[in-house]
Amino acid sequence: MIKVGIVGGTGYTGVELLRLLATHPHAEVTVITSRAEAGKPVSELFPNLRGHTDLTFTAPNVDVLLGCDVIFFATPHGVAQASMQPLIDGGVRVIDLSADFRIRDIDTWEKWYAQEHACKDLVAKAVYGLPEVNREHIKTAQLVACPGCYPTSIQLGFLPLLENNLIDTQSLIANSASGTTGAGKQANVHTLFSEVSDSFKAYGVSGHRHLPEIEQGLGDIIEKSQGQPQPVELTFVPHLLPTIRGIHSTLYAKLKGSVSDIQQLFEARYKDEPFVDVLPANDFPQTRTVKSTNMCRIAVVEPQDRGTVVVMSVIDNLTKGASGQGIQNMNIMFGFDETAGLNAPALLP
Repeated sequence: MIKVGIVGGTGYTGVELLRLLATHPHAEVTVITSRAEAGKPVSELFPNLRGHTDLTFTAPNVDVLLGCDVIFFATPHGVAQASMQPLIDGGVRVIDLSADFRIRDIDTWEKWYAQEHACKDLVAKAVYGLPEVNREHIKTAQLVACPGCYPTSIQLGFLPLLENNLIDTQSLIANSASGTTGAGKQANVHTLFSEVSDSFKAYGVSGHRHLPEIEQGLGDIIEKSQGQPQPVELTFVPHLLPTIRGIHSTLYAKLKGSVSDIQQLFEARYKDEPFVDVLPANDFPQTRTVKSTNMCRIAVVEPQDRGTVVVMSVIDNLTKGASGQGIQNMNIMFGFDETAGLNAPALLP
């Protein structure tokens, strides 16, 4: 049984980690931190965990955290980097759910996140935690940068096409829609129930900070599969859904030529992936079928055989898009069954 620490456990990704780890067969959460809630029982803030944990929130303490085998950071962007160096120096393995170590180019990160990076030396050490691409590197990683929710759904959708050099990489389009939990737990007018209910809108159209992460990831897929880099240009338009959780990404790409069986291509690529489900032809994914799970469900079609391929990819933004994928990474890092603690079916209705 490994000891798990969670830094910043009061947000949506924090409680999702606690929910999933509560029944994990090989991991036990031994410390969870929050400066604001220090001294308060976890079950008081999260009544759904009553009877599953007797932990109390504590203020962050490096010495206590160094007693863990692995630490999850479920903190806002900019927080993990300020605390990371002593943990890495102490030999602890870390999985960061924020964006602090996802983007390798420091200048690009600082531009999109509007702050100076406080731990530049560790950026190159971080392994990008998309298991379907980087499984072997994740096994030996000390620091894993868990992908963002939009980037996960989009990269998994484009992956088989990029690996086989089938699409024009300079005219990619992603229309993605997320539930309100993607904005975090802080109070904002635009995520109030009365603002989002019975409505649907785009945001961040001129530029969203997940864009450089997505383009970097797509470029890495190309370079890994083809042996050389290739420019990637993605038009990314995020939308806000009037739902609590879930992401639906509809992806468009121009095929370089005719492809005999795109359906079979996707099925073959993902047949051994435990958390990617390619749906049968003419069956299209719904966000409700992945609610609370670590599953990504995908459908692919070339409408009217006109040379444009459309991929539909759905995930739960809090699970496969954050905490579940983090635990999937943990399982890989410690040699557990990759599905441990992540096997529960989706909640319906």
